[in-house]
Amino acid sequence: MELRRRDARDAVTPAGSGAGRAIVIGPYPRDRRGGGRARSPVSDRPVTARLDEAVGLARAIELEVVEAGIVPLGEINPATFIGKGKVDEFAGVVKSLEAGLVVMDCALSPVQQRNLEKAWHAKVLDRTGLILEIFGRRARTREGALQVELAHLTYQRGRLVRSWTHLERQRGGFGFLGGPGETQIEADRRIIAERIARIKQELEGVKRTRHLHRESRKRVPYPIVALVGYTNAGKSTLFNHLAASRVLSADMLFATLDPTLRAVDLPHGERVILSDTVGFISDLPTTLIAAFRATLEEVIEADLILHVRDVSHNDTDAQSRDVAKVLDELGIDRSDRRLVEVWNKIDRLSEEARERVANLVGRNQTPAVLVSAVTGEGLEALKTLIEGQLAGARASYEVTIDGADGAGMSWLYRNAEVLAKTVAEDGRVTMTVRVHPANAQLLLAKFQGRVRAAADGRGAGRRRVS
Repeated sequence: MELRRRDARDAVTPAGSGAGRAIVIGPYPRDRRGGGRARSPVSDRPVTARLDEAVGLARAIELEVVEAGIVPLGEINPATFIGKGKVDEFAGVVKSLEAGLVVMDCALSPVQQRNLEKAWHAKVLDRTGLILEIFGRRARTREGALQVELAHLTYQRGRLVRSWTHLERQRGGFGFLGGPGETQIEADRRIIAERIARIKQELEGVKRTRHLHRESRKRVPYPIVALVGYTNAGKSTLFNHLAASRVLSADMLFATLDPTLRAVDLPHGERVILSDTVGFISDLPTTLIAAFRATLEEVIEADLILHVRDVSHNDTDAQSRDVAKVLDELGIDRSDRRLVEVWNKIDRLSEEARERVANLVGRNQTPAVLVSAVTGEGLEALKTLIEGQLAGARASYEVTIDGADGAGMSWLYRNAEVLAKTVAEDGRVTMTVRVHPANAQLLLAKFQGRVRAAADGRGAGRRRVS
């Protein structure tokens, strides 16, 4: 095993707390073509980066990581995932370091998890369980708590093994004549299934409420701009700068979980709704994606999706592919015209690296902009890019109405972006407007016979008038 003793600065809980002392193990498959050394189970990122990410996840729930190491695997042991020799070796490490928790950066079966706990006399968490633990601590709203509980119960349902002495059969019937009844495990599974059904029912209500909110926003209409990206890419810091908000932002994996929406005014006066969503990560549990479907629908329905990337990170390309994979599961592929890449944290780059990244932006197939959410550099260019992308998705029309039609003029100002306004000698007013696709049919129906497509088709380059 390639062990690395963690520096004392990694500790975020007081020493001597057995429950808070953790060992992180990266059991990664051997690369047959790379001399038998371990390789990352996902993408092509270095195993050291994968292990550091696992350590970061452990630190996110205030664990003191006292040891971390990589175990190259030739094959997976059905009983314990890693080989018997490594299990015995770690039993001594766990005991000598007085660790109360072992984090396995992989997906363990219920049997494997139970066998490792018996061998090491310590709590064992796999990657999915660790991420669920973080989400459970970060959820603040009722909706977030429900989604986390659903994912956690779905995960736990298959892990009800005979671990406690109270799991004997309960006696059924009356007096001494009842049969053996159901086992405690069966009762627990039934209770979990009933709770899952209730949570799903409550989340359906959340889904309907969010749908109504989206429909009401479409009637305003304010475009929705959603922030997505790998966890700790700087989404919340960027959100705070753009929206002048105070959402928690920290150099920590999954610092924020619950979605937040704020209104933001763009340079030429257009108002948008900015939505901050949960961060993604490699091997994001499918139970979480399913549970957070109601929240992630804000991304699916968004008019513009800002993919925030940490370009200062060594694995920025691998992280980008992981985000693309999750977006693809939501039905959003790389060719989606709503996607814009925000290359964040350029303040951490050297001059040479910044020049290289700037050249890459020009060759990137997806529209991209360089920013620093900390210093504010590039944010004005980002706002201009957002405005241009939204304008390109909206149709422009020329509407001719009577100068005395105050109600019609007021409707246009409320439901469209007025780009230009001219008054003819006969008193008729021609207004060039740009409308959200959801309101285009309303406009055509309300001003039937008095609407035509704008000369430039989109109204690009025009300025908004008050």
